[in-house]
Order: sequence, then structure tokens, then C-alpha cells
Amino acid sequence: MEEGMVNGTMDRYAKLKKGSWFSQFRNGSNPWMARYVYGLLFLIATLLAWAVRDYGHNILTEMERLKGCEGGKECLGTEGVLRVSLGCFIFYFIMFLSTVGTSKLCEPRELWHSGWWSAKIFLMTGLTVLPFFVPSTVIKLYGEVAHFGAGVFLLIQLISIISFITWLNDCCQSDKNAEKCHVHVMLLATTAYVICILGITLMYIWYSPEPSCLLNIFFITQTLVLLQLMTSVSLHPKVNAGFLTPGFMGLYVVFLCWCAIRSEPPEEKCIKKAEGATRDWLTIISFVVAILAMVIATFSTGIDSKCFQFSRKDDTESEDDVPYGFGFFHFVFATGAMYFAMLLIGWNTHHTMKKWTIDVGWTSTWVRMINEWLAAGLYIWLLVAPIVWKNRQAAGSV
Repeated sequence: MEEGMVNGTMDRYAKLKKGSWFSQFRNGSNPWMARYVYGLLFLIATLLAWAVRDYGHNILTEMERLKGCEGGKECLGTEGVLRVSLGCFIFYFIMFLSTVGTSKLCEPRELWHSGWWSAKIFLMTGLTVLPFFVPSTVIKLYGEVAHFGAGVFLLIQLISIISFITWLNDCCQSDKNAEKCHVHVMLLATTAYVICILGITLMYIWYSPEPSCLLNIFFITQTLVLLQLMTSVSLHPKVNAGFLTPGFMGLYVVFLCWCAIRSEPPEEKCIKKAEGATRDWLTIISFVVAILAMVIATFSTGIDSKCFQFSRKDDTESEDDVPYGFGFFHFVFATGAMYFAMLLIGWNTHHTMKKWTIDVGWTSTWVRMINEWLAAGLYIWLLVAPIVWKNRQAAGSV
């Protein structure tokens, strides 16, 4: 999806060498480059929140001067993460309010989105520091609201992923590409299913070493059932969606299942026996991968505003239209700030996280599992919904 948008952008550059977009690019305003800067700022905020949580005690004496931190202790750990997250959220929410509705590249709001970096870096720095002077009561209230915001982010991400998979399948099955992509589709679908079965098998071996690991056995088995169910519905004669989309959705639900099991507390015996002495370096690697994956997911979801537009499909794009929804982009990052806060505190404002851990705790485990069930349910509904509505219309016309 992103590659297609980039190719479209290059075509526009070729047509607009003397137009508004090219002029803005020459003057330092480039919406395509701007998104990478926002992603970098988001990554820095995430790493800062982690550093405050794990290493904030080293600057405890300095933080004792802050009035809203009750001797400095309340600014560390869980509340430290929430304070950094609050500053990040306010910044991106301000950007959302100031850019939502931007449709043309010649608008002043586009220059604000793609330029003025000194002012925006100064603004974000100030907003990051400001929450450390806010009373603890306000931060705890934000922590409760962040649960909802993080849930919104997960829902947006889920719709974006399903939209991309559906778009890829429609593209491969179109009259123009069906014959040319037939072999590629079969290879991709086969590879997806092989990885799914391999992943489920390895999870059985690693995370259910004993018959007493009933919860892990349930998680893995129901993932296998969901994979089979999605495939059966997709291959039903009335649906006929092929193997590609359920294969890719299978990869997603297997990944969510793995994340859910990995989120179980380290003291849980099945996890402990599975990882053993390799836990330290595996934890660090998992943490780094999780941070990068979260930032990339937020970034890719933010530019995927097409699947959330409800305008008529016959609307044609003009050369000076914005390449992606600026307001939606910043809204995703604002909810993403709440999401990374929940990951770093294990979705529990009273939960103490160990160093180099992310998204660990029973609350995190069940959030992942609910996300998996929602993903499979939403995908199956999208497959059967057209048939249901068609039958209802047919019954109503009789």
C-alpha cells in the first residue's frame, strides 16, 4: 500500500516540476519527509518513557525539586511513563486539531504540518517537561483515559491491517493481474500457512512443555481453530475469497497469540521452563523488537487514512491533493502515545515492570487475546456481511 502511494507520488513529482508541490519541496516543505520526522519524535518519546521507568532513579535527587512529584518518587516508574506519554499525546493532539481537514497542498496548514520544525521541537520539548509539574491525581486520571485511547489505537490498527490484506487480495484477483499473479498468490498463501503451522507447533513445544500448562494449550489450540475457521469461511462457495487473505490473517492471529503468551509474567512456570537461562538476552532482544514494531505500526497505520474515508469512490484526486490525511495521521500518533504507555506499564497503573520488559502482565495477555478474537471475528464478518445484506435485500424486495 505504501509502495503504491510512493509510486503515485513520484508520478506527481514528474508532473509538478513547476507546480505547488515541487515549489514547497524546494522551500523545505515536504509532507512525505515530514512523516518520518514525526515517527522519529515518537520513537524518542517512547525511549524517554522507558528510560524514566527503568533508570529514572538515577536522577531522583534532581526530581525532588519538582512540586508535583511528591519527593520525586511519583515521577518515576508507572507515573513517569504516563507523564511522558501525556506530553507526547498533547503534542500530537494539538497537531491533529491544527491540521484536520487539510485537503490541498497550497493551504497554510500544510506548511505547518511539513515545516516549522524548530517551533514544533520546542513545543514538544516543553510539553514533555510540563507534565512533571502536574499533580499526581491528574496523571492517574490520564492513565485511566489512556486505556480507552490505546484500545482505539488497536482497533484502528486492526482495521488498517485487514484493509491492506483485502486490498492486496483484490489487486491480485483483478482481471488485469489475476493470470499474472496466480503463481505469486499460491506461493504467498502456501508460505503463510506453512509459517502459521510452524508457529503453532513451536508454541506447543516451547510454551506448553507440561500437560498442566492448560491456559497456554487453550490459547494455542483456539488459534489453530480460528485459522481453520477463517479458511473455511473464505473458501465457502458463496464467499470464494481464496487462500491468500485467510493465510495472512492467520499470520496475524498467530503473532497475537505468541505476543499474548510472551506477555505472561516471567514467574509463570510454563514461560520460565521454556526460556530458562536464555531469558536475559531474549528479553532485551524482544524489548528492542517490540519498540521498533510499535513505532513502525503507528507510522504505517497513520498514513493509511484511505480505508477510513467514506467519500464516494468516483471522486477523482487532483494533483494538489494531500498525499495522506494529516489530521488522521496525527490522531493515530496521539492514540499511539497512549498505547506505548500501556505497553510500558503492562496495561495496569498499579503494576511494577521489570527492566527491559514491555507489555508483560496478565492484563497484557488478555488484551492480546481479546485483540486476536476481535481480529478473527471482524475478518469473518467482512467476508459474510455482503452475503447477509444481499439476502436481506432479496427478502425485502419479495
